[in-house]
Amino acid sequence: MKRLLITLFAAAILPVFAQSTNPAVKVDPKNNKVSRPVVDKPKAPLMTRDQLRACFLRQDADRVEAEAIKLAQAAQAEDRKDLLNLKNELAARGELLTTNLAKMKQDREDIIKFGEEVKARVAKEKLDKDEIKKFQDEYQARAAAMDPRIDEHNKKKDVYLADSKAFDARVAEHNLKNKTLDARAESYLDSLDAWKADCGNKAYDEADEIALKKERAAAAK
Repeated sequence: MKRLLITLFAAAILPVFAQSTNPAVKVDPKNNKVSRPVVDKPKAPLMTRDQLRACFLRQDADRVEAEAIKLAQAAQAEDRKDLLNLKNELAARGELLTTNLAKMKQDREDIIKFGEEVKARVAKEKLDKDEIKKFQDEYQARAAAMDPRIDEHNKKKDVYLADSKAFDARVAEHNLKNKTLDARAESYLDSLDAWKADCGNKAYDEADEIALKKERAAAAK
């Protein structure tokens, strides 16, 4: 019994009908006139068992590759979500650093302004030593309080810059994986097309199919 090899993931096998390979001319028995000649198509040769085995193996490989691509695409989707969350986090940290820097600059300007005002009062009002010392102590205390704030800001900025650099590297790697995955998917589709051309709807012997199924079952044990 003969069958046709189905295309990938097809649900049925179509029968092969016997066809004559010899051209035949039909004659009208009533008027003995020759009608239009009808030429039967030559019968397609059956696939060999080795060819059928190769087609089955290619089909298996395509199915494995399809599942692998599906898993890789899912992993890329999760990575993209993680990158988007990280991007938002970095943006919030950057805004906070910018706001903090602006506040420190304003505070620094206020301290400088305070020092100038003290100098002007000392020169104008001729303050005594205790009053001058009081203003000097206040100025120095305010200036000294800026130092730990600046150090903390710079540390946070350095961590932010390092994290931003690492984020950029992850984005570049993610984009490269996307390109690689796209090429892999294209290769997979090309493989499907090649399988259809080489194996799809090709006639084979059912006995070869049965033998190959037994062979594959034994190999799977």
